[in-house]
Amino acid sequence: MEQEKRNPVSERLRDFAKDQRSLSTRAEALFWSQVRAGRLSGHKFKRQVPITPFIVDFLCPAARLIVELDGEPHETTERRKRDAARDAWLRAQAFEIMRFTNEAFLGNPQRALDAVLVAVEQRSAMLPPNPKRPNP
Repeated sequence: MEQEKRNPVSERLRDFAKDQRSLSTRAEALFWSQVRAGRLSGHKFKRQVPITPFIVDFLCPAARLIVELDGEPHETTERRKRDAARDAWLRAQAFEIMRFTNEAFLGNPQRALDAVLVAVEQRSAMLPPNPKRPNP
């Protein structure tokens, strides 16, 4: 009997996430260049990852850490409310979320990367390895 996926992703959402990878902002491109292929102390990240019903900018699956880089559209009151609700839902799924504005990240990328590294290492130490937990 086939095991049911924990995070079933529709083909439409998966395709949209794939399209988003080619539309990176400058901040997202710089962040990805610094974390891809284990470049952040060996920790692996994925980008534009569908976690039904959302797509997150970056995910470190082993630490269940999401990194969001927010541009100008996230500065509206309505968008902040939606982001807060989204973050609450993701936290209820045992993810932790770090948010940086594009401006803050581009102004001091090393500071943000250092904060992400600390969070990844703390969360990795807290979460037991679970080979049965599927990666989103």
